[in-house]
Amino acid sequence: MALILDNQFVAEGIYKMDVAYDGEVGVGQFFMLRAWDKDPLLSRPISVHNYENGVLTFLYQIVGKGTQLLSKLEKDDTVELQGPYGKGFPDVDADLVVVGGGIGVAPLYYVCRDFKKKHPDRSLRVYLGYRDTAYCVEEFDAVADEVVVDIGGIITHRVEARSGEVFFTCGPEIMMKSLCDIVPAENPVYVSLEAHMACGIGACLGCTCETSEGNKKVCKDGPVFTREVAAL
Repeated sequence: MALILDNQFVAEGIYKMDVAYDGEVGVGQFFMLRAWDKDPLLSRPISVHNYENGVLTFLYQIVGKGTQLLSKLEKDDTVELQGPYGKGFPDVDADLVVVGGGIGVAPLYYVCRDFKKKHPDRSLRVYLGYRDTAYCVEEFDAVADEVVVDIGGIITHRVEARSGEVFFTCGPEIMMKSLCDIVPAENPVYVSLEAHMACGIGACLGCTCETSEGNKKVCKDGPVFTREVAAL
């Protein structure tokens, strides 16, 4: 069980939870969270928003009973953590463009912090798209060279690709597909997929998705895939 240090309201339906944690966490990985006994049956997969100085941060959206229960937890409560799981974003020594949509922005802040720490001389441009309300923009402003925010529009329409840049994206599948269609073939694109899952380790097969290389398990083979493999 992990001690909850904070659990704050961020925006309508969006919360940010800090928990004490001691271990290695890769960018783009996730944990299975649980703070109840039998109902609901399954733990909830939540991506890592940040990890710094022994504090693990989750940015999550209320979408059902499980996340509703998580939002009710308070400081000094405990939550069960399993993980970290999955294959996250690679370390790239190139200029980086990050594109997030909705709650898909959640894992991208840790990506940006880690990238700028390792490659301070590389360019980092960030595009964030929201349906109604923008959140966590100030965090990206603190680490990126440029941040573009769009509310209620189509964020990929504002993306430009430059030679040599690598793209990371997470968000609605339609947004990621649009990005893959827009970005030239010579620019690598990595997408982070989302799926319902029960175990997080590839045993239950609940998160199986079709790819250009056959069926893959989002929790174990992903959640991050190249656009060629994801074949959105």
